Amino acid sequence: MKNEVFLPEDYKPAADEPFMNERQIEYFRRKLVNWKSELMDDSRDTVAGMKDQTRNIPDIADRASEETDRALELRTRDRQRKLVSKIDAALRRIEEGEYGYCEITGEPISLKRLDARPIATMSLEAQERHERREKVHRDD
Repeated sequence: MKNEVFLPEDYKPAADEPFMNERQIEYFRRKLVNWKSELMDDSRDTVAGMKDQTRNIPDIADRASEETDRALELRTRDRQRKLVSKIDAALRRIEEGEYGYCEITGEPISLKRLDARPIATMSLEAQERHERREKVHRDD
Protein backbone atom coordinates (compact mmCIF):
# COMPACT_ATOMS: atom_id res chain seq x y z
CA MET A 1 0.00 0.00 0.00
CA LYS A 2 1.22 3.49 -0.84
CA ASN A 3 2.06 6.10 1.74
CA GLU A 4 -0.31 9.03 2.07
CA VAL A 5 1.21 12.10 0.43
CA PHE A 6 0.75 15.34 2.35
CA LEU A 7 -0.54 18.03 0.03
CA PRO A 8 -1.14 21.57 1.34
CA GLU A 9 -4.53 22.97 0.29
CA ASP A 10 -2.91 25.77 -1.71
CA TYR A 11 -0.37 23.49 -3.45
CA LYS A 12 0.22 24.10 -7.17
CA PRO A 13 2.81 22.14 -9.15
CA ALA A 14 5.84 24.29 -9.92
CA ALA A 15 8.51 24.03 -12.61
CA ASP A 16 11.30 24.41 -10.04
CA GLU A 17 10.56 21.05 -8.40
CA PRO A 18 11.34 17.61 -9.84
CA PHE A 19 8.87 16.71 -12.62
CA MET A 20 6.14 14.28 -11.52
CA ASN A 21 7.39 14.02 -7.96
CA GLU A 22 5.05 12.49 -5.35
CA ARG A 23 3.31 15.80 -4.63
CA GLN A 24 2.66 16.58 -8.30
CA ILE A 25 1.37 13.08 -8.93
CA GLU A 26 -0.93 13.30 -5.90
CA TYR A 27 -2.12 16.77 -7.00
CA PHE A 28 -3.13 15.49 -10.44
CA ARG A 29 -4.57 12.24 -9.05
CA ARG A 30 -6.85 14.20 -6.71
CA LYS A 31 -7.78 16.62 -9.49
CA LEU A 32 -8.79 13.72 -11.74
CA VAL A 33 -10.68 11.86 -9.00
CA ASN A 34 -12.64 15.02 -8.04
CA TRP A 35 -13.44 15.76 -11.69
CA LYS A 36 -14.70 12.21 -12.22
CA SER A 37 -16.80 12.41 -9.06
CA GLU A 38 -18.46 15.65 -10.26
CA LEU A 39 -19.24 14.09 -13.64
CA MET A 40 -20.70 10.97 -12.02
CA ASP A 41 -22.87 13.10 -9.70
CA ASP A 42 -24.16 15.09 -12.69
CA SER A 43 -24.94 11.85 -14.48
CA ARG A 44 -26.92 10.48 -11.54
CA ASP A 45 -28.85 13.75 -11.33
CA THR A 46 -29.70 13.54 -15.03
CA VAL A 47 -30.94 9.96 -14.80
CA ALA A 48 -33.08 10.81 -11.77
CA GLY A 49 -34.41 13.92 -13.51
CA MET A 50 -35.30 12.01 -16.66
CA LYS A 51 -37.20 9.40 -14.65
CA ASP A 52 -39.18 12.18 -12.97
CA GLN A 53 -39.88 13.94 -16.28
CA THR A 54 -41.32 10.93 -18.08
CA ARG A 55 -44.85 12.11 -18.57
CA ASN A 56 -47.40 12.61 -21.31
CA ILE A 57 -47.41 16.20 -22.56
CA PRO A 58 -50.51 16.91 -24.66
CA ASP A 59 -49.21 20.07 -26.41
CA ILE A 60 -47.13 19.02 -29.42
CA ALA A 61 -44.85 22.08 -29.25
CA ASP A 62 -44.15 21.52 -25.55
CA ARG A 63 -43.50 17.84 -26.22
CA ALA A 64 -41.10 18.66 -29.08
CA SER A 65 -39.28 21.17 -26.88
CA GLU A 66 -38.93 18.61 -24.09
CA GLU A 67 -37.65 15.97 -26.53
CA THR A 68 -35.07 18.44 -27.88
CA ASP A 69 -33.94 19.24 -24.33
CA ARG A 70 -33.71 15.54 -23.53
CA ALA A 71 -31.68 14.79 -26.68
CA LEU A 72 -29.27 17.61 -25.83
CA GLU A 73 -28.94 16.34 -22.27
CA LEU A 74 -28.22 12.81 -23.53
CA ARG A 75 -25.54 14.09 -25.94
CA THR A 76 -23.95 16.01 -23.09
CA ARG A 77 -23.99 12.90 -20.90
CA ASP A 78 -22.45 10.86 -23.73
CA ARG A 79 -19.59 13.37 -24.00
CA GLN A 80 -19.17 13.20 -20.23
CA ARG A 81 -19.14 9.39 -20.34
CA LYS A 82 -16.27 9.56 -22.86
CA LEU A 83 -14.53 12.08 -20.62
CA VAL A 84 -14.85 9.71 -17.64
CA SER A 85 -13.10 6.98 -19.66
CA LYS A 86 -10.28 9.45 -20.46
CA ILE A 87 -10.03 10.31 -16.76
CA ASP A 88 -9.84 6.57 -15.94
CA ALA A 89 -7.07 6.20 -18.53
CA ALA A 90 -5.16 9.12 -16.94
CA LEU A 91 -5.53 7.52 -13.50
CA ARG A 92 -4.16 4.26 -14.96
CA ARG A 93 -1.17 6.17 -16.37
CA ILE A 94 -0.56 7.57 -12.88
CA GLU A 95 -0.58 4.04 -11.42
CA GLU A 96 1.78 2.85 -14.17
CA GLY A 97 4.17 5.79 -13.73
CA GLU A 98 3.53 7.12 -17.25
CA TYR A 99 1.43 10.17 -16.37
CA GLY A 100 2.68 13.56 -17.49
CA TYR A 101 4.78 12.30 -20.38
CA CYS A 102 3.87 12.68 -24.06
CA GLU A 103 2.78 9.36 -25.57
CA ILE A 104 4.38 10.40 -28.90
CA THR A 105 7.73 11.93 -27.89
CA GLY A 106 8.15 10.68 -24.32
CA GLU A 107 8.94 14.27 -23.29
CA PRO A 108 7.30 15.85 -20.22
CA ILE A 109 3.96 17.58 -20.87
CA SER A 110 4.05 21.11 -19.44
CA LEU A 111 2.58 21.51 -15.95
CA LYS A 112 0.48 24.40 -17.23
CA ARG A 113 -1.07 22.16 -19.90
CA LEU A 114 -1.68 19.33 -17.43
CA ASP A 115 -3.27 21.72 -14.96
CA ALA A 116 -5.63 23.02 -17.66
CA ARG A 117 -6.26 19.58 -19.21
CA PRO A 118 -5.24 16.81 -16.80
CA ILE A 119 -6.26 14.12 -19.31
CA ALA A 120 -3.71 15.36 -21.88
CA THR A 121 -1.64 12.57 -23.40
CA MET A 122 0.52 14.67 -25.72
CA SER A 123 2.72 17.71 -25.33
CA LEU A 124 1.33 20.87 -26.93
CA GLU A 125 3.78 20.57 -29.83
CA ALA A 126 2.89 16.91 -30.52
CA GLN A 127 -0.84 17.73 -30.23
CA GLU A 128 -0.50 20.57 -32.75
CA ARG A 129 1.42 18.33 -35.19
CA HIS A 130 -1.25 15.65 -34.77
CA GLU A 131 -4.06 18.13 -35.45
CA ARG A 132 -2.28 19.57 -38.51
CA ARG A 133 -1.80 16.06 -39.92
CA GLU A 134 -5.46 15.27 -39.23
CA LYS A 135 -6.57 18.45 -40.99
CA VAL A 136 -4.43 17.68 -44.06
CA HIS A 137 -5.95 14.20 -44.32
CA ARG A 138 -9.48 15.56 -43.81
CA ASP A 139 -9.02 18.16 -46.54
CA ASP A 140 -7.94 15.56 -49.17
